[in-house]
Formats: sequence, C-alpha cells, structure tokens
Amino acid sequence: MYIGKHKITELFLYRWRFIIGYSLVGISLIGALFFVGNYLPGSISNQEMESVIKSSSLNLSSLNSADITNLPYHLLQHASITLFGVTNLSIKLPSLLLALLSIVGIIFILRRWFKPSVGILASLVAITTGQFLFIAQDGTPTILFLFWPVCLLLLATLISYQKKLRLLTVLGFFITAALSMYTPLSIYLIVAFAVIMILHPHLRCLIKQVPQVPLVLGIIFTAVIITPLVVSVIGHLSLGFTLLGIPSHMPNFDSNLVSLGAEFFGFVKPGGLTIMTPFFELGSMLLIAVGIFYVIKTRVTAKNYIIMLWTACLIPLIIINPVYSSIMFLPLVLLLTAGLGTLLYYWYDLFPNNPYARIGGLIPVVIFVTVLIFSGASRFIFGYEFDPSIVTNFSNDLRIIPADTKFLVVADSELDFYNIVSDHNHQYTVSTNPAGESFVATHKAHQDFEGYTVDRIITSSLNNDSDRFYLYTKTSI
Repeated sequence: MYIGKHKITELFLYRWRFIIGYSLVGISLIGALFFVGNYLPGSISNQEMESVIKSSSLNLSSLNSADITNLPYHLLQHASITLFGVTNLSIKLPSLLLALLSIVGIIFILRRWFKPSVGILASLVAITTGQFLFIAQDGTPTILFLFWPVCLLLLATLISYQKKLRLLTVLGFFITAALSMYTPLSIYLIVAFAVIMILHPHLRCLIKQVPQVPLVLGIIFTAVIITPLVVSVIGHLSLGFTLLGIPSHMPNFDSNLVSLGAEFFGFVKPGGLTIMTPFFELGSMLLIAVGIFYVIKTRVTAKNYIIMLWTACLIPLIIINPVYSSIMFLPLVLLLTAGLGTLLYYWYDLFPNNPYARIGGLIPVVIFVTVLIFSGASRFIFGYEFDPSIVTNFSNDLRIIPADTKFLVVADSELDFYNIVSDHNHQYTVSTNPAGESFVATHKAHQDFEGYTVDRIITSSLNNDSDRFYLYTKTSI
C-alpha cells in the first residue's frame, strides 16, 4: 500500500513503530512505579503495617502454622526491611518489583496472544489504571493476585511456543504453581489449566509432546514446596477455607453485590477507602464488554478457553468474598485487549486496501486510548492527593518522626509495629510509658503525662488529625 508516492513499509515511523511503542510503555511503567512508590500515596495504611508485623515475625524453623498464607511475599518483605530498615519505600519495595515483573509479563503475553500494536495500546491503559497503580505500591500481598496469574500464563504460553527451553519453562511452571498455592484463590487458575488441557484437543496434543523428565522433576519440586502448606492445612482446616476464598461466616450477598458494583461500575460516584473505585474508566469497561463478545464468539481457541473458564471460576468467588476482587485485574486486561483488537479488526476489514482510511481509523482510537491513559492517571493522582475518604486512611508518620528522637511513646495498638521499626532502624526506644528527660508521643498515645509538658507538636498536611507527634519535656521543679 502507498501514501502518495511513498510505500508505507518504507516510512520511518512504520518500520520503528513497535520499538517506539514499547519504549513508551517502558518509560511510562518506570515513571509510574517511581511516582507511586515515592509520592502517591507516599504513606502507608494499617494493612501495610499489619503486613510488616507478619513479615517480621516469620519463623522459618516452624512453618506449619495457620498464618502461612502469602509466604513468598512475606519472605521478600522480610528481606527488604532487614536490608534497608523500616521505611515507606522498603515496605513497598517487594510490591514495586513484583508489579514491574507483572507488567513485563503482561506485555509478553499480549504480544503473543494479540497483535503487537493492540498489545502496546492495552499495556499503556493497564499501567495507568488506578487499580494497577495502587496495588503496585501497596506493601501487602495483594500484588500476588496479579503476579502469579501473569507468571503462570506466560510460562504456559512459552511452553506451547518455545521448544528449545521447554525443560526450563515446564519446571518453572510447576515451581510457580507450587509457590502460588500459598496465595488464596490461586488454585482456581491451576484447576482451570488442568480442565482446559483435558478438554482442548490442541493442548492435549501439546502435553503429550512434553518430555517425561521435566514433568517428573516438576512434580517432585511441587511436592517439596507445598509440603509445609499441606501440613498447615491438615493442622488448621480454616487455612484451607482461606486459600479457597471461602469466608468464615455466611456472606451478605446484597452488601457484596453493592460493593462489587461500586468497584467495577461506580462511574457516577467514584470514591473508595484505601483503593480508588471504580477500578476501570467507563471507556475501558466498554472495551471489556466488546472483549467479552469477542471471546464468546471465538471460544474455540485455547486462550479464550482459559479466559472464559478462569473468569467463570472467579466471579462466584468474589461475590462471596469481595475482598479478593483484585484477582480480576488480569482477566479484565485480557478482555480489554480483546475488545480493542476487535474494534481495530472491524475497521481494517471495512477498508482492506485503503491506506488513508486505515490510518484515519487509527486517529480516533489513539485519541480514545490517550484519554483513557490521562484520565486514569489524573484520577489516581488527584484522588490520593485530595479525596478525604481515601487520604485519611494512610499515614506518613514514619517520614516525620523527629530525627533526634530517643524515646517514643506509643499506644498499645501501635506497639508491635513501632517495636519492629526500632529493632531495624536502631533510632529510639519504644514503650507505652514515658521515660527520660524528654520523649515523643504518637497521636494515639497523646495525653497528659504527669511531670511532663508538651514542648512541640509535629504536624502533617492532613486537614484533620494533623497532630501526629508530641514532644514532651520534663517539667522544671
């Protein structure tokens, strides 16, 4: 095809379009992770403090406990705070690294499953959604709901396409599957893979071609890795229900459906507590709807088998337990990509040989995707900067503790966390009672201490409860 006298394939932008596109994705990803890791929210939530407590209390000599869920993540976080101390960044560092690997994996999956141009546009949208930006910096195991599925899908894709590295990819798949079993709901993706391999003729043929040695080694590695988990489940049956995503009490379906409606379709009244809702913009949800139509229409393919069966397994589970709704992120990204690819396919099908119409059709698509990118990023930035229902759920206290603090007085509910901070940072002594000539008390521990007066108040930028620390000095007699 020609534009004027120029052949399209000889144009500079055409020949370098994928390199330019993936460079934009890489720059956007690094910039987004750096920004959310250091500035937005730039503080930690109560859930992150609980995660730090759990990570620091790990006992590798006794792993057969009911508190073994998400063990791989807590090991990473334990290593992070051991190496760098307890800071906002060290708490979030494991999530940031896993988010980086997750998006890189998504890019490879989308490149293999869809056209590269569609994969680039969908990757940019995925990176700038509030859902991804939040879980990327959230210092809790929530990122595993994205990381494990991405790894398993990527390795399964490599097994089907790469023959030279099949031994390593098969072993990698088994090891990843075994490690993912420590995370709730991961078993459903593994079950979906097993069912699809039985039902789909192409995958059945593929499995028969895999050598027996990596399969046997994979089973051995899997058995070794999940042994502590199996022992823990046998000793604590409640752990099994947690891993299956089954709540400990009868769920309130009306309340759960309202919560899910706000998370996925609350476009009129966006908001949230620690995570901003809705997860995707209205335009993205429309693309997802188109993607659902495409997947159902072309359901005979292996990839669409996976998407449909996996999504069908997850929907009832998040209705029962909405706290795990983040696990829907990857299926929705795949559906969004399918929807975007469908729109481009039908447009190109209308004008198969008209280069002006084909290029002209890209303009509104690029504008549409650009609007999704900037609206998603700006909504995240302004929401975590100014929304009072969200901002007040995060604390920046670690960054504003006075550097010369020797004694820190905390409330009983804060003692475990600040003891860990003290153990790793070696800056001050933590207690629930005053000591010394002067000490600093947290917002929750602030009260009238006999023999001491408030000398200074350290504040944050919050509108309410901005008095974060109180400096007490002993009263002169």
